[in-house]
Amino acid sequence: MNYRHAYHAGNFADVVKHAVLTRILLYLQEKPAAFRVIDTHAGAGLYDLTGDEAMRGGEWRDGIARLLAAELPDDAASLLKPYLDIVHAYNAAAELRRYPGSPLIARALLRPQDRLVACELEPSARRQLIDCLRRDRQARVVDLDGWTALTAYVPPNERRGVVLIDPPFEDKRESERLIERFSAAFAKWPTGIYAIWYPVKDLRATREFTAEVARVVAARSSQASRDVRCLRFELSTGDAVEGGLHTAGLLIVNPPWTLQGELKTMLPALSRALRRAQGARFSLEAL
Repeated sequence: MNYRHAYHAGNFADVVKHAVLTRILLYLQEKPAAFRVIDTHAGAGLYDLTGDEAMRGGEWRDGIARLLAAELPDDAASLLKPYLDIVHAYNAAAELRRYPGSPLIARALLRPQDRLVACELEPSARRQLIDCLRRDRQARVVDLDGWTALTAYVPPNERRGVVLIDPPFEDKRESERLIERFSAAFAKWPTGIYAIWYPVKDLRATREFTAEVARVVAARSSQASRDVRCLRFELSTGDAVEGGLHTAGLLIVNPPWTLQGELKTMLPALSRALRRAQGARFSLEAL
């Protein structure tokens, strides 16, 4: 794999993914019982937006920088504030120089009883992540393939939590592998929350992929006589530059009951803030 997230850190897809992850973790905080976060493709943890990689791509300028500069409606601003507060915590006053990845977003929202498992295989990214979380008793960085981790770490001892599945989708078989490993993990832990990020490069292929995950969930839920559902949402910046990503989505299995309403408030505001061209849109549906 040649994928290096440093080129894309803080882009529109990160913004939407991390804003929603924050809402899920805040929901889990509402009960005193401990929860576990399992991040299958964790990355480096903290990204230098002034570094060569981030500056070369510059995607953060049309992502987190746009959102921080946007005037948001009060209701959306209130929902996004916890996420933006975490970003601000890694930056001085009005200067945006660093962006926290999903492990640090999650770590900021752990209570003393909660735990994080962050999986990263790429040596350089893993070393950086270890440096970010060094001597942290609540967070563990593991040198383990994310697909193996999906079944190795579920169900967690806490029996509550979220699995963030965020592969690079460089391999053409990534969707097939995700369905296979998710199916195995869901069979072991059908009550967990799963947040599956995906790029939209081929609309037909994306629909088939998300529909297959929903079928796995429906089949398992029927066997267990449980009402499990999925939420799927996508956001497009409207920028159809050749070779660039302009549409991404999240498929959330066992979403918090509050999340659909929150997304109805957040997505229009995020779409306006991150819009780059005509054709910007968002969608939200239950599967």
